[in-house]
Amino acid sequence: MSLKDAALAVRKNAHAPYSNFQVGAALRTASGNIYVGCNVENVAYPEGTCAEAGAIAAMVAAGERDLAEVYVVADCPTPIPPCGGCRQKLKEFGAGEVKVTLGTTDGAETETTIGALLPGAFDQGHMERS
Repeated sequence: MSLKDAALAVRKNAHAPYSNFQVGAALRTASGNIYVGCNVENVAYPEGTCAEAGAIAAMVAAGERDLAEVYVVADCPTPIPPCGGCRQKLKEFGAGEVKVTLGTTDGAETETTIGALLPGAFDQGHMERS
């Protein structure tokens, strides 16, 4: 299954009763495995979980840590970018050159990288004196 197909399929499982904005994410790891996530809203609105965060949690729960590629999709007019928090989460597990494809359910896509999504990222190097 392609990352796009995996993201489109899991998007249908999103729990978005408040915004009706369903997002799906699929990650491929360095080992070739695919992990998926969808957004999960909560009535205490800021307490929801983004699709990217869900996919990363599934990857980590399976014992993997190295992102090789990412695909994020939603039903919107232009390709959906990850929120700031998810950009940092992607950076935690993926190098700057890792490909990230942002898509719409209509088929529009934009290719970028983790580094382009989060220039000047906070990383382990900033913790060296701790």
